[in-house]
Amino acid sequence: MSYLDYAALEATPLQRDPYDFLVVPNFVLSDRMKSVLADYPEVPGPGSHPPSELTIQGDFAALMEELDGPAFRDAIERKFGLDLSDRPTMYTVRGYCRKTDGKIHTDSKTKVITVLVYLNQDWDADGGRLRILRDGENLDNYVAEVPPNGGTLLVFRRSDNSWHGHEPFEGRRRAIQMNWVTDDDVVAHEQRRHRISTTMKKLNPFRKAG
Repeated sequence: MSYLDYAALEATPLQRDPYDFLVVPNFVLSDRMKSVLADYPEVPGPGSHPPSELTIQGDFAALMEELDGPAFRDAIERKFGLDLSDRPTMYTVRGYCRKTDGKIHTDSKTKVITVLVYLNQDWDADGGRLRILRDGENLDNYVAEVPPNGGTLLVFRRSDNSWHGHEPFEGRRRAIQMNWVTDDDVVAHEQRRHRISTTMKKLNPFRKAG
């Protein structure tokens, strides 16, 4: 049984202003969200953590496996007009946000497509809502704001103007980030960097909010 609403993804038009992106609310099927959240791994603090350093199991593991499968890749290829067959994938898992997170950026040039799947049940806070921005200076100059809840999917093509960021938020903010990247060396380098960071946070655990 699928965890993902491919029909909703197919029906969602690709937005091209100010860069190529799409947002699909409730992309993780509502009847699967509860079990995915129940199996969400414990993370040792804010920042991005490679799955290899976490306990990935149950329905959360099954969701990640489906995201890494051919059906999802084929859907993204059709939407963005890309051939991703020779592009490796890279994953990180996030559990907490710092007040200093969310600064405006474009992602590194080694990333081809960025995928974010937000796995928070509800979201009432004003901060922490990712904004698709027209420039690299002004958080209020946005064309879309994405609340990080309900299994929402955000996908965008990395470019020199793919600016995004969010208002400050501190506390639990769960998400899977997936990237198709330029080559395997990028995966090795980034996963090694995130592994070191995760190890350090395990030695000095983050005081979880709430």
